[in-house]
Amino acid sequence: MRDYFIRRFLLIIPTLLGATLVVFLITRITPGGPLEAAMRKNASVEGGRGMKDAGGSLSEEQKQEQAAYYGFDRSFVPAYLAWLGMIPREVDKQFVKFEKGKDETTVTLQMLLPRAEWKPNNAYRITHATVSRKGELRAEEAAGLKHWYTFPEPGKERVQVYRTEFSGLLQGNLGVSTRYNEYVWNMIVQRMPVSLFYGLATFLITYVICIPLGILKAIKHRTMVDSVSSVLIFIGYSVPGFVLASVLVVYLAARMRWFPTGGFTSEHFDELGFAAKIWDLLHHAFLPLICYLVGAFAFTTMLMKNNLMDNLAADYVRTAIAKGASYRRSVLVHALRNSMIPLATTLGHIVSIFVAGSMLIELIFEINGFGLLSYNSILDRDYPLVMGILVVNVLLLMLGNILSDFFVALTDPRIRFE
Repeated sequence: MRDYFIRRFLLIIPTLLGATLVVFLITRITPGGPLEAAMRKNASVEGGRGMKDAGGSLSEEQKQEQAAYYGFDRSFVPAYLAWLGMIPREVDKQFVKFEKGKDETTVTLQMLLPRAEWKPNNAYRITHATVSRKGELRAEEAAGLKHWYTFPEPGKERVQVYRTEFSGLLQGNLGVSTRYNEYVWNMIVQRMPVSLFYGLATFLITYVICIPLGILKAIKHRTMVDSVSSVLIFIGYSVPGFVLASVLVVYLAARMRWFPTGGFTSEHFDELGFAAKIWDLLHHAFLPLICYLVGAFAFTTMLMKNNLMDNLAADYVRTAIAKGASYRRSVLVHALRNSMIPLATTLGHIVSIFVAGSMLIELIFEINGFGLLSYNSILDRDYPLVMGILVVNVLLLMLGNILSDFFVALTDPRIRFE
């Protein structure tokens, strides 16, 4: 079984590469990305051109500068390898033009310093250098030219000046958001506490309520308790979470004013005491939690009930009762453990609570969580953020599948993965 789990961990690598490769290709061939958005913005400033002619006011050189800024100056394969960190990126690229009769010109090279070295008025290391038409780069401090390169373009009377660095997924860098100009990893970490709260609360409430309810429905099969609870459960299951969210926020929040209409906490949350903070958090979370739980209740409850009923009808339970075991012991000791095996297949996905969240529910309740971040990244065509979210989701999903297999083997000693 050890070899099986080793293979499963090794399969994470090709799965991650396959998923990111496909999505990276889609971001390259889909129109309307950050480059087109920048062109539309520039066109609106310079003359208000339409969307079909968004880049019409830009010269060819300006378009190339914009493409270099957003990383679209490379073909697909080199760009993907640079995103992975297998080949160096070309960063801080600028196009230096020469005036007629001049073979040299000055250029200012800026390199972003590590955050620990930032100063209140400057976050860059600036180097003044001289570049020639042939691409020779000189500066008083030769150390400031480290990792800087040039690429002369004689036909265009200019020289490309850029810096190279290995800064990709393998180096732990998910890139910088083109929409918010922040590090992607920092944006993901900032949303995780919200997703962790709702994901953990949904997970705990679902299992704490649904498992006992499923046991009760199995024992009280075809009674009034079973029939009434089934009707209520399937009514809730048939209502989509985002539809229920719209109804609750309109009637209970906006009209009745029993609950806040949105947000994770109140604006004055930091000024409240400890008990008041807990009440404020629960007050805001009550309606969203109902929407998160409404779909999971039916699946978990009926899964528990059906599995327990199958095991109660098994021969080993009848044998235990025939040997003198009480009905209570037969249910809670013998049948219940085997009935928990299918539920163990979902336990591994508890790791996904770090990125839990529904796009539509968070959008309706204005919860600044991971789901809303994913939704906005797609709308804004913020491709670095989309790729970063994809990496985190794929890793947690694969890890959750492996943990589910482990919990199944732990619950049922008869299962051996080969």
